[in-house]
Parts: sequence; C-alpha cells; structure tokens
Amino acid sequence: MPYIHKQTGALHYVLYLSAVAFLIGAWLLQEEPPAIYIFSGTAALVAVCGLGFHHLTVRDDGDHLTLRYGPLPLFSKRISYADITAVEASRSSIIDGWGIHYAPGRGWTYNLWGRDCAKITLGRRVIRVGTDDVKNLVAFLQKKIRQTV
Repeated sequence: MPYIHKQTGALHYVLYLSAVAFLIGAWLLQEEPPAIYIFSGTAALVAVCGLGFHHLTVRDDGDHLTLRYGPLPLFSKRISYADITAVEASRSSIIDGWGIHYAPGRGWTYNLWGRDCAKITLGRRVIRVGTDDVKNLVAFLQKKIRQTV
C-alpha cells in the first residue's frame, strides 16, 4: 500500500502576515519611491515563500520517497529507497528549525511545523523529514527498505 501524507503548518500564515506588513509599509512610504519598490518587492517575495511552504506532502513514488512543499512547487526532494540504510523516529532540535536547511554534523532537514521527524540515514548522510505522522512514516519506510535489501 503506497504512503501519502500532507501536513499543513502555520508557517505560511506568518509569511502572509509579513507580506501584508510590507505592503502596509510600502503604502505608508508613498513619498519615498525607492522604499515603495523595496517594500513591495519584499512583500511579493515573502508571499511566494508562503505559497511555497503552505504544506509538505510526503509520498511514495515506487522506488523513491518524494518530499514536496506546495501548492507552489518550488521545493522538492527525492530519496531513493535503495539508498536508505536506516530509519527511526526522532525529534528535531531548535537548531534544525523549520524549512529546508543543512546543519553541519546533523544533516539536511525538511520540516514544516513541529519537532517530530523521521531520521533517515543514507550511509553517512542524514535527512530529517518533519511530519505529524511520524509513526506511520517510519513503519512504512522500514517496510520499504526491508523489501529493497
């Protein structure tokens, strides 16, 4: 049975509110043309990031796991099941935060909201996938990597 789970967090609300704040700033600075362009451009960029990080879909795509932020498909990641050597339930630290980023010694993090995650080991590399369905994701991945061995 294939796995698919969509998590929606609150990060996009923060980004949308920030975009509105920048638009209000642009409106208040109507007498300063460079500031209007800077504030309006920043508002547009932050709104696009809000659309990019609205939800995180984790999906089984046959021979790999796909992580996709959306609804604006700016960011995605594919993880081959053949490359996975271990998977376990874990919790991300404050350092891991939310979004997509790399921390030396900790690996890549793909997280939308919360601290629960699946820690996926690929040889010497680690990827943390944040989810509010960690138990089912870990069970699914453990089953998948047993099938590929």
